[in-house]
Amino acid sequence: MSSLPKKSKPLHSSLWVAQALLALLFIGSGLFKLLTPIPTLAQLWSWAGEYPNLLRSTALFDIAGGAGLVLPALTRIRPGLTLGAASGCAALMLAAIGFHFSRDEAANTPINFVVLALTLFVLWGRRVKIPFSS
Repeated sequence: MSSLPKKSKPLHSSLWVAQALLALLFIGSGLFKLLTPIPTLAQLWSWAGEYPNLLRSTALFDIAGGAGLVLPALTRIRPGLTLGAASGCAALMLAAIGFHFSRDEAANTPINFVVLALTLFVLWGRRVKIPFSS
């Protein structure tokens, strides 16, 4: 971290904060989807009862994506995998937005747009501005 130019330290810190928040959000969401009974989730989200396999598979993608946003960089084991995780999380958000719009549930998408923006910020920052050294 000491080798970073002074002007990039705030960006570096912002990227880590975004990665940590996204990791908590994705892992928490995934665990919630996996551990909560389908009937309970169906009361919250009608689609959960209609597509339980989609719900459980997105839960696994959430957990994997959340872990991938921080673990490779923290452990310094293939830190470039963070880019793949960020790309996957962005794709997951785009799919969620498309899914909700196809069901006339556009009112359910604001959080998806916010998470997409944060994920794209991490992807841009880690690919273009402050890439991890492998």
